[in-house]
Amino acid sequence: FKHEQSAILEFMQKVYAPTEGDRRKLRYLYKQGGIQTRYSVVPDYSLPAGEWTFYPASENLEPFPKIEKRMEWFDNEAAPLSITAIQNCLQEVEEKNITHLITVSCTGMSAPGLDLQILEALDLPITTVRSNVTFMGCYAAIHAMRIADAFCKADKHANVLVVCTELCTLHFQNQPTIDNITSSMLFSDGSAAMLVSGDDTKQGISIGSFYTSVNLKGKKDMAWQVSSKGFVMNLSSYVPDLIEEDFQQLVNEALKQTGHSKETVEQWCIHPGGKRILDAVHN
Repeated sequence: FKHEQSAILEFMQKVYAPTEGDRRKLRYLYKQGGIQTRYSVVPDYSLPAGEWTFYPASENLEPFPKIEKRMEWFDNEAAPLSITAIQNCLQEVEEKNITHLITVSCTGMSAPGLDLQILEALDLPITTVRSNVTFMGCYAAIHAMRIADAFCKADKHANVLVVCTELCTLHFQNQPTIDNITSSMLFSDGSAAMLVSGDDTKQGISIGSFYTSVNLKGKKDMAWQVSSKGFVMNLSSYVPDLIEEDFQQLVNEALKQTGHSKETVEQWCIHPGGKRILDAVHN
């Protein structure tokens, strides 16, 4: 479901902003965010309370959805969304030629899980090698690409299907903490798929190299924990500052092994995580 950010703001004001002063602060935050639309598997965020299907139609959203309900929705919604992304991705390779499947998510889990749902729905070979990358957050997609690249370097006949699916909006929390307010303003739902092939004669973008560096001092500023009421995020306002502080060194070290400099790179792909992070990276 496509939601206007203004409609989401109205939903959040009912939950987070009991006074006019609170509502004014929330309107300011949403305006500064620079986001116009977001997508969710939950229709409620831009519907009147009487038409809600996920949340109870009460001012305080009680009884608040427990983790069982959130995982039930993930189990029902993640696979169809993933399959749509995969079908849009697969053009030159037939499903029967897929050798590996890597699923990526930190917003839902079960066993049997998303990987087997996809394998069965697409009728992938039962010999498909399956890997799940879970609870690695924003970094997970790059890690999945690295695994796919390793599979392809080990076997030139490998066709590795990578699909990343996150249903963040299933984990909305109704306590008016700054972490909850920020995460409910930024994150949404979606799926993306990629095919990585060991056949270097195929057309497409090639993977050159990877570089990884961990900033341990920021580990408490962005965290994701399982609770009885869903997955709970800790999201510090210092995250953009931490990124800005170390980003130049990270880029220079990553480029050193490639023979490139920042000046020779024509296009960049940045995972934003919000307007402030984009600004920090740009500066």
